[in-house]
Amino acid sequence: MSENTINACLQRLSYSTTHDHCAHGFRGMASTLLYELGYRSDLVERQLAHSERNQVKAAYNHAEYLDKRKAMMQQWADYLDALRDGVKVIPIKHYG
Repeated sequence: MSENTINACLQRLSYSTTHDHCAHGFRGMASTLLYELGYRSDLVERQLAHSERNQVKAAYNHAEYLDKRKAMMQQWADYLDALRDGVKVIPIKHYG
């Protein structure tokens, strides 16, 4: 799915993608909060499909961290559900 797909959906929901919201903004919001929750950069960056900038590490490390990313995304989903439901969200510290 492309960024344009999300932007088109936002426009259909009457959001202006130039002033209100855009697909890339959601990625930035998720990245920021996941880092604030204490998740390792390996997990966050892999989840966002960013490639490793360190060429040596990129050549040898092909880990996907699927189990840890799944738990991280569940915590993210729980956070979004709580916001939707109007619950006061109290950040928790993640040690992972």
